[in-house]
Amino acid sequence: MSDGADRPWTDEPSEELRRALAFRDRDEDAEAVLTRGYRRGAVVGALCGAAGVALSSLGVLPGGSVRSVAVPALLSVAGALAVVHVSHRLPVWLAGVARTRALGAAPGLVGRAVLRMRIEPSLERAVAFAGGADGGPLAASLRGHARRARGRPDAGLCAFANEWTPWFPALERATTLLRAAATAPSERRDRCLDRALDAVVAGADDRMAAFVGDVRGPVSGIYAFGVLLPLALVALLPAASAAGVPVGAATMATVYVVLLPSALCAAGGWLLLRRPVAFPPPRVTTDHPDVSDRDFASLGAGVVAGIVGGVVAGAVVAEWAVPVAVVGAGVGTALFVAARPRRRVLERVRDLEAGLADAMTVVGGHVAEGVAVERAVARAGESVAGPTGEAFADAAARGRTLRIGVRESFLGEGGPLAAVPSARARGVAALLALAAREGRPAGDVLLELADQLDDLRGLEREATRRLATVTRTLSNTAALFGPLVGGATVALAAGLVGDTGTTVPTLGAETGGLEASGVPGSSGATGAKAGEGGVPGAENALSVAVLGRIVGAYVLLLSVVLTTIATVLERGASATLVAYRVGIALPTATATYLAAFVGAGLLL
Repeated sequence: MSDGADRPWTDEPSEELRRALAFRDRDEDAEAVLTRGYRRGAVVGALCGAAGVALSSLGVLPGGSVRSVAVPALLSVAGALAVVHVSHRLPVWLAGVARTRALGAAPGLVGRAVLRMRIEPSLERAVAFAGGADGGPLAASLRGHARRARGRPDAGLCAFANEWTPWFPALERATTLLRAAATAPSERRDRCLDRALDAVVAGADDRMAAFVGDVRGPVSGIYAFGVLLPLALVALLPAASAAGVPVGAATMATVYVVLLPSALCAAGGWLLLRRPVAFPPPRVTTDHPDVSDRDFASLGAGVVAGIVGGVVAGAVVAEWAVPVAVVGAGVGTALFVAARPRRRVLERVRDLEAGLADAMTVVGGHVAEGVAVERAVARAGESVAGPTGEAFADAAARGRTLRIGVRESFLGEGGPLAAVPSARARGVAALLALAAREGRPAGDVLLELADQLDDLRGLEREATRRLATVTRTLSNTAALFGPLVGGATVALAAGLVGDTGTTVPTLGAETGGLEASGVPGSSGATGAKAGEGGVPGAENALSVAVLGRIVGAYVLLLSVVLTTIATVLERGASATLVAYRVGIALPTATATYLAAFVGAGLLL
């Protein structure tokens, strides 16, 4: 890392920042990012200082002649430094996530180059074919280097490998073998090409295996210190009060609603930035014909679910549970309804890609026997079931009816793959079009493509399976275990004074106990009296109602943060999958939290 990245208060932007902005095609320059970061830091620092002064004057923060100055100053400096650092590093972090997503296409890109060279040992044409069948950043980088290196024997592969080797070393070996295959005798060419593909596949597999091993410890730390320990401490609030350590609502809310979720986000970001390769599903935009604008429908569903959840929570649990149920059920339902159409598109893409290997086996076998590609495509449509067979049958019918080529029948306007956001399917269509020009010799290449597609799917399945063994704990904690523990601990804190939340007990600062004015089994001073002892924060005494809402907010934030971390770790950055899974986790966590509170209260 350059000096500019190591010293946050520098006027000279780091090379890493410049490279990140260039990678993301941002028009702004690095100097502007630095200036904007300093300005944001100054504003936030001033706001934090003012907030510290206000909280000290209200007695929420410790007072005193020295503390009244030290606490606001500390908040101001900490806030300013944090904002400046995040502003300067955010482009680098976003570029890292985008780069990880891009590298997931490396095996497919090298595989397309290998297949093209099996037809004709021309490195320049292989590079053009590999980069032209995908619109991702990796393919765009290859096209750029090939364009700048036009006429050179390496076709830009050397510069391409130099750019990406720091993040994916296997690419250097794969591109070296591709260049060797271009000049190797025919009897050694196939071996070089096989080794090039094996190098990039094995490289991705090895790096993912190492990452899974390295990430187990941090994930366990997130589970223990970010979830179980904070929720268990809720049950100790009565004991803390008895020991003369009052805990106010402002302190509790700051810790559980701001600090702990922020720490979990930071830990999750740290993990995501260390993921070497991602195989995310394709992006589905509103331009897709199967995705309609459902903003009104999702909003309406969220409002209805929130109202129903609030009414049920108010009738069955307690009045304090109403806002928790409204937010959890409403927001979760809205996200689920909004993401569901895109999720269905992704399911169809997955099913279509799953059948491509079988379709290529059928087409390749017929072409190797001398059958025309157009007829082989029609036979594949008859033989292969599911969305893949339907797509091939549709393409064959379009080709016969409109008398168009193979590529246009698949990817032309109205074609079965025109609206499918799958680089793999588009690559298959491009290779079929090439096979239609080459004729019978391309049959063996199509059979090789079938094996390659199986290998790539196996690589993705294995990576997902390995990561699922780690992320499953986070997902279950977000939706079930965390809310279960949270609801039980709130009920335990209330049950220690013989109340489950229907009446408002308070955490008194003078008497040192959870007290409920007018609640059977309670004793001592009321909450108002407890606040007269002169202890800072006593006037912010914590009631069970406030405690339940604070822990409920923490549980909901936990379900969002942990589900997002688990989804992105397992499947890569996909807004559709994140929204879909969060939309399921939020209502589940809400119901579990409130049910745990009621169930534990019945046992106390």
